[in-house]
Amino acid sequence: MAPIRCRGAEEDELLDSVYVLVAVGAIVAGFVQGLSGFAFGMVAMSFWVWVLDPRLAAALAVFGSLTGQIVAAASLRRKLNAPLLLPFLLGGLCGVPLGVWLLPRMDIDLFKAVLGGLLVLWCPAMLMAKNLPRIERGGRVADGLVGVVGGAMGGLGGLTGTVPTLWCTLRGFEKDTQRAVIQNFNLSMLAVTMATYLATGVVERDMLPYFAIVGPAMLIPAFIGTRLYVGMSEAAFRTIVLGLLTVSGCALLISALPRLMARLG
Repeated sequence: MAPIRCRGAEEDELLDSVYVLVAVGAIVAGFVQGLSGFAFGMVAMSFWVWVLDPRLAAALAVFGSLTGQIVAAASLRRKLNAPLLLPFLLGGLCGVPLGVWLLPRMDIDLFKAVLGGLLVLWCPAMLMAKNLPRIERGGRVADGLVGVVGGAMGGLGGLTGTVPTLWCTLRGFEKDTQRAVIQNFNLSMLAVTMATYLATGVVERDMLPYFAIVGPAMLIPAFIGTRLYVGMSEAAFRTIVLGLLTVSGCALLISALPRLMARLG
């Protein structure tokens, strides 16, 4: 009987360490999302990808991101520019079902590696360019296509804000305009994604203990982040956003490349 008890104790200890890592990931990601308006999924995944099943990690990322956006919407009220936001929303509504459909079919590691590589190469270049020219072509059609990509990435794991945030930066939106677009886009797409996950069975009963950890763990850090955002300058906001996108790219590469290399070996 002793070996059985020992094995059970070891399993309990391992599970406890997983719960701690889930909580730490939620705390850090909640603060980052509160400060920047996005990136919960990216930051949290950099912690969770090592210990959680991809479907569980995706569901938790969507739940945590949605919770953070609700906190931000309640504590940071930004004037809604409906004509500017609408193309993003319409595109996103088309993209979410695509992402949910791709979730069990896509090579997630290859997708992460490609996206991570683009972010690592492009964002530092933008950060070092003092006078970055605005992209003025494409208009609402381009905004809608970016919304499709953002919605699809949301369906794949709560990564709704990455591409739209990069696009808004390239478009030269001022800090509050960008925050309003990204916050409302993320809130809408994450709500649709979470509802789709629940309807299609992605969220299962044995995931609930993890949800119970993520929600409370990220609430206070997210609120603190939104308070710090208020006094931030345009230059500081741009630096933080591009820096976070670069770090997100690194996290994606770190999580994906070892698995891709193992396949080749």
